[in-house]
Amino acid sequence: MILHIDMDAFYTSVEQLDRPELKNRCIIVGGLSRRGVVSSANYAARKKGIHSAMPIAYAKKICPEGVFIAPRIKRYKEVSIVIMNILRRFSPLVEPVSIDEAFVDHSGCERLFGSPTQMSEMIKKTIFQETNLTCSVGGAPNKFLAKIASDLNKPDGLFIIHPENVSDFICFLPIHKVPGVGNKTSQKLHQIGIHTLGQVRNYPDSILYSHFGKFGKRLKELAYGIDPSRVSVSSERRSVSIESTLPQDTTDRERLKIQLRIQSENIGRQLRKSGFRAGTITLKIKHDDFTQITRSISIPVPTRTTASIYSQSVGLLNAYQDKRKIRLIGISLSGLIPCNTPMQLSLFADNPVSHPRWDKVDKVMDDITEKYGKEMVVRGIPSLTEANEES
Repeated sequence: MILHIDMDAFYTSVEQLDRPELKNRCIIVGGLSRRGVVSSANYAARKKGIHSAMPIAYAKKICPEGVFIAPRIKRYKEVSIVIMNILRRFSPLVEPVSIDEAFVDHSGCERLFGSPTQMSEMIKKTIFQETNLTCSVGGAPNKFLAKIASDLNKPDGLFIIHPENVSDFICFLPIHKVPGVGNKTSQKLHQIGIHTLGQVRNYPDSILYSHFGKFGKRLKELAYGIDPSRVSVSSERRSVSIESTLPQDTTDRERLKIQLRIQSENIGRQLRKSGFRAGTITLKIKHDDFTQITRSISIPVPTRTTASIYSQSVGLLNAYQDKRKIRLIGISLSGLIPCNTPMQLSLFADNPVSHPRWDKVDKVMDDITEKYGKEMVVRGIPSLTEANEES
């Protein structure tokens, strides 16, 4: 049995924990600028219609009495570490999914902690006793169903789907409750007559694939309760990312490149401080209509240099020719490997912005930033073309 532990309104709950005077108030955590969006809203604010990703300006209109707070990610991470360590007392198989949720494998835990229900109750009690925060727990034979179950009795809920009940549960599960089914996909499913996950069983694979591609195959598997993914325990960091909501929606590519330069500097410093190189660079763009795209490139020589991150990100931006205005842009680095992993240095000759000299430049910049702050010195980063000409 797999358990999914999901903290209740985590950011806002931590804020209320640190500021007890906020009890019974509508609390909204998010960017406080005119262009900011809601990151988290407590349940009182949700009753007013506030939800994550809502523009902060609109949230203030519909909930003027709310308490609006800028995120304190460092503080949330501190509390998250405490929670994840609590979970590891119950099982060695703990997979953090995000800062406020994790999967726990109950297998082999019966003798110490009893049934999935008993262990879930103990987890909830321990987290509350040690953090004064509540969580909701879902249990099921696989991760897919466990995640759905944890959302059914929020907040401070517990819901277990036993193996003998899986088929009936799936049969009546509203299709929009399935992870990965957003508003647009849900509408397309409704158009062809699918309103519950169980109804997917009645449709041929060919129809599902023609409408939804590979996700159609995934839906058919889920409709039969098939999810082979296991709780993955890994000490390796999977990715780092950074993104910014722009002061104004724009189509100005030069302004976007300036933002990418700043982000490349910051995420590059974070990557080097963590001791990793990245093999894949992903550009994230959100348009003014809130549609979102990502474009990725895998590079032959994993990098940690700011110049390389910037040049690859700009290359992805240049290749994306959509003319709509952009409201958010970001960079994600994945395929991380430790810096001490052996590298084929001969390949550097074909990739000037990954040349070892850029490591030296980055070290100087990082040292100055660490000592004097980010604003003390700003570098000019060559474009990929300029870097090739320079070599």
